[in-house]
This record gives sequence, C-alpha cells and structure tokens, in this order.
Amino acid sequence: MSIINALTVAGAGMSAQNQRLATVVSNLANADSVTSSTGTPYKAREMVFAAVPLQGAAGTVPLESVRVAGVVQSNVPARLLYEPGNPLADKAGYVKASNVNPIESMVDMLSASRAYQDDVTAANVLKTVATKTLSL
Repeated sequence: MSIINALTVAGAGMSAQNQRLATVVSNLANADSVTSSTGTPYKAREMVFAAVPLQGAAGTVPLESVRVAGVVQSNVPARLLYEPGNPLADKAGYVKASNVNPIESMVDMLSASRAYQDDVTAANVLKTVATKTLSL
C-alpha cells in the first residue's frame, strides 16, 4: 500500500465522518420539533456509507475506501406527546413529534467523532512516516 493510497483512505474517512456529524447535529437540533416546513414532524436522517475499491499495485491486498452513498429518513414512527391544549393536537389530545432519539444521536455523535479522530491520527502517522522516509 502506498502512502498516497493510505492518505486517500484516511481523507475519505474524515470526509464521511464529517458528513455524519453534520447529520447528527441536524437531528439533535430538530429533536423537539413537532412540525417541519412540510407540516409533518421532522424525521431523523441517517447516513448510508458505501465501500469504494482503490487501485493498488498488482499482487497486493485490495484496498477499499469509503464514501457517503446517501442520506435516508428513519422509518421509526413519530413520538406521540399528550398535549391536549396544543393547537396541533388531534382529537385525542396527542401531538406527533419528531422521531429523533437524543440518546441514540449522542452515541452516534461520539462514534463519528472518535472515528474522525482515528482518521486524523492515521493521517498524522502517515505524514510522519513520509517525512522520515524523505530524510533518509
């Protein structure tokens, strides 16, 4: 594996985790909303990642990087809040709220943050190896 390929993998990982963090932040910001611009409750968004094969030298282990394949809406049903005085409440007094689970979102945020930090560490190690190699 060349250092360039390894840096490509680390950079792709940082980019993917950065997008994942942005999605989690959007979910957390809308966790308490009961309506969106469409008039329906906000639905949590989730990242979908895909493996991307990289070109390697003949006879070497095949390399894979990562990319964001897309963002999908969660199909978890909306939460029902009992608020009979709310103008958005149905006849039974329930308001449909966002399906964002703040605890799951925080865990996802910590996971994405640590993965990003790991990619930064890998890139720094690769930079050090390249510098040491050039100084020989």
